[in-house]
Parts: sequence; structure tokens; C-alpha cells
Amino acid sequence: MEGKPEGLREVPAARRWAERRGDRGMTRLPRLALILSVLAVCCVLLGPLMLPVAEVRRKLTVEELAEPDSLFMDVDGLQVHYKVVGQGGPTIVLLHGFAASVFSWRKVMDPLGEVGTVIAFDRPAFGLTERPMPGEWENENPYSPEAQSDLTVRLMDELEVERAVLVGHSAGGTIALLTALRHPERVEALVLEDAAVYEISGTPDWIRPLLRSPQMARLGPFLVRTVTLWGEAVIRTAWDDPDRITVELVSGYKKPLQVANWDRALWELVLASHPLGLEERLDDVSVPVLVITGENDRFVPARNSERLAAELPEAELVTFAGCGHVPHEECAGPFLGAVTEFLTRLAEREARAPL
Repeated sequence: MEGKPEGLREVPAARRWAERRGDRGMTRLPRLALILSVLAVCCVLLGPLMLPVAEVRRKLTVEELAEPDSLFMDVDGLQVHYKVVGQGGPTIVLLHGFAASVFSWRKVMDPLGEVGTVIAFDRPAFGLTERPMPGEWENENPYSPEAQSDLTVRLMDELEVERAVLVGHSAGGTIALLTALRHPERVEALVLEDAAVYEISGTPDWIRPLLRSPQMARLGPFLVRTVTLWGEAVIRTAWDDPDRITVELVSGYKKPLQVANWDRALWELVLASHPLGLEERLDDVSVPVLVITGENDRFVPARNSERLAAELPEAELVTFAGCGHVPHEECAGPFLGAVTEFLTRLAEREARAPL
């Protein structure tokens, strides 16, 4: 038998079989990882579409939730809920913040009504104002900040109000300031209470395509509903002294969450929001402004209101000690004093102005 070349050793058949099997195993591992990755992506993309999202169980009509002094008006096809107290001038329009309603102004409406005519309305997506769904509006998306600004002026038109002092709290302050820039001829003065100007005022552009995906269209309202779980904690954070919060107060904030489509409308508001760049246009504000802040505001830090007052052409700042994000509720007395004094000075200034 012919000898094998020197240096070569015969490999047993069992070992060769094991090595070949091992090679196959090594090639299978990347394949398995790829398959698992594809399955994971499919779960992420298709899972939300297959997940059953239960409807909100308890729904009440706007009529059932309305109060004796509730008023409703059709404004460009949108049923707006509002309240009016007082008479004569000046006219004061109150713009509530995020997740609030006319309820939040309950402590200050009547006292301000002794000074002039006070109008408070529920901004779209909040309170008892109509909540149209996509495809149900003909013109501009009613949940966009621009549409809310225009709605403010259109409501004034319907109520035959030529000019008004806009009092805006938090995100309502954002809309008030935007209105003064979009419709300067309709705004007599501004009261910006803990106004969200330098904070992120809308959904960043880079994330908007994701939020508008079919998956988020299904999951978004479901995520919004979690406000019923953490909403009370947010209220407690908004107050400097949570011990001032009553059961009735929490109930008042939660009341509109019983109406149909409250969750879907709030999601539409999130989708319609976008950065406004108001901080770059402050020099264009041509009316007197009173800036109000709570010293211990955890949402819009007092330093931001201080900066706002400094950068506006004609503004004054009032800071309340022992107050958080909602001075008009937590420190209603000092708030009313500051606003009333501001309105008095405004009236004196107009009386001195040449005809």
C-alpha cells in the first residue's frame, strides 16, 4: 500500500461530519438572528394594528355635562362652549391651558366681571367644545395653534367684540401671544400667565412622520387615555401647595373626559401642534403686556417669565410667592389684584390718548 505524504494525518469520518455540521450551525446563527429581527419588526409594525383598543366605556353628551350658565355657538361650523359674565368695557377673553377648560377660571370670572365683560371658552380638544374627527372639517385643522388663534377672533366677531384684552394661561398664553401677532388690530392688551413661550411649544418636525403612522394612529388615543391615571399627579405638581387641592377641583378637571372622542381629539391636538418660534417675534408685539408667574412654577420656570417680560417691548412682571403653575387658581386674590390694577392703568392710558 502506497504511503501517505509526510505531515498529513487522516481525519476520522465522525470528526469530519461534526465539523461540517458545526459549519452549518455557524451559518445558521446569522440566519436565525435575521429571522428574529424580521419577526420583531413585524411585531412593531403590525402589532399595534392588531391590538384591540377598547372604547372609552362611559360617555355622556355635552348637554348632560353642561352647566346652567353654559352657552354654545356655532363658529365656522364648530360648536364652541363658552361663558360670559359682566358687561361694558373692557372685554376680557380668557384662554385656558392644556388639559383644562373654562372650569379653571371659576374663581376669577365673576370678580373680573365687575370690571368689564368676561368671555371664557373651551379651546378645541378641551372642555365641552365640539371635537371633530379627521375628515369632518372642511377648512383648516381646528386643533392647530393657528386655527385656535383664528377661532378666538371669530368668536369675538360673533359676539360683536371689536377689541379685547386676552388673558392666557400656559398653552393658552401661547395662543394669546400668537393671536396678538396674527391679529394685532383685535388685541388691546395681553396678560400672559406662566405662558409657554420658550418651552417646546409643539411636536418637533423629526418625530411627526412617526406620530402620523398607522400604528400611532391606533395607539395614540390609547396612550392619551393614560391621563386618567396620572392626571391627578400632574395637578398636584402644578400647585405649589398640594394640600389646597380639593376633591371637587380634581372632579372638575376630569369632567370633560366623559364626553365622546375626548381621547381622539387630544391626540389630534398633539398631531397638529408644531413649534411656533414666538420667541423670535417678540419685538413685533405692539400692545401692553402683563406677565404673571408663580415663584415655584414647576412647568414654566419663573425665570422664563422673567425673560419674557424683559424681551417684550412693553411689559411688566408680577411674581407671586407661594404659587405654582396656576396663580389664578392657587393665588386667586393676588392674581385678581394684579390684573385689575393693570386694567385700570390701561383705561387711564386710553383716556389720556388723543382722539
